[in-house]
Amino acid sequence: MHTALSAVGRRATASAALLGLLCVLMPVYGAAAGGGNERLYVSDESGGNVVVVDPAAAKVIATIAVGRRPRGIAVSADGSRLYVALSGSPNGGPNVDESKLPPPDRRFDGIGVVDLQSHKLINTYPSNADPETFAISHDGKTLYASNEDTGMLSAIDLVKGSIRAAATVGSEPEGVAVSQDDRIAYTACETSNRVDAVDTGTMKVLGSVPTLPRPRAVLLSTRSHTGYVTDEFGASITVFNTDDYKVIKTISLGDPKLVRPMGLVASADGRLLYVTTGRAATLLEIDPDSGRILRTMTDIGKRPWGVALSRDGRKAYTANGPGGDISVVDLASGRVENRITVGGSPWGIASASGAAQ
Repeated sequence: MHTALSAVGRRATASAALLGLLCVLMPVYGAAAGGGNERLYVSDESGGNVVVVDPAAAKVIATIAVGRRPRGIAVSADGSRLYVALSGSPNGGPNVDESKLPPPDRRFDGIGVVDLQSHKLINTYPSNADPETFAISHDGKTLYASNEDTGMLSAIDLVKGSIRAAATVGSEPEGVAVSQDDRIAYTACETSNRVDAVDTGTMKVLGSVPTLPRPRAVLLSTRSHTGYVTDEFGASITVFNTDDYKVIKTISLGDPKLVRPMGLVASADGRLLYVTTGRAATLLEIDPDSGRILRTMTDIGKRPWGVALSRDGRKAYTANGPGGDISVVDLASGRVENRITVGGSPWGIASASGAAQ
């Protein structure tokens, strides 16, 4: 892929674009839109559900059947709907012999649409094969989904419920973010070790950012023309310039054999990053300007992945896949104040106000 910029690339204004994750990233990666009655929405990959949690009461209040392998998850800006990526591809996971897995069943691919008033799945939009995660444009009209199995980024019209276009990107795309002006979508391509920048009008790749091995989540700064990428196998964050797609710096997070950065979310003012580390079971607080790890919050949970923040920025929530639970982290003390069992394999997590429910 070339790295030369078009006029569109030069005009792009970077901003936080992961809604809820984020995900991810990789998991869902996002800041909360919460209110007095905050709700958490957790995608249970193995159970085929979205689990609704009241974090104040520390309990599950609803379980919504949505389809196979729910992963990426986000709430619409108006809080009326929830979107979740569904996949008919079998779940490989760590240490699984993929040659022995059944073939994918594409009937189960799609973007599930959940009505948050009734807590019911009301539609499943087409998405192309194996959507893993996504980001929603700031005008709320388009959802950009990463198609892991086919190396594509699909633009889904949320008004019509149909695929508008698709771009060919690097292999195994995962995390997605959208610029503030909605002109460029970025996706982390896991096995190509790069982030591709896609013109959302033409759905053509404008350029690529090299990363360390296995980039997962992408987040765009609200304060500068800067993007951040978690590099799982590189145990680092790649910081890049969204004007010219050049790497600004790489922030080392520790031993790659232990630290596996996954989910990524920023504080409301954009001055702090919070990163889940998978098998290291930690949540890192990072100053992206200095490139320093400010705090390492330990014993977060078993393989934390998806991450979200509360509206007031006082708490972080992590989805802990193998543990079947989510953690509520008090950011003032850096300690887990609660673990809430949700069952199955929690993958992504999103937060929103429960006022409309």
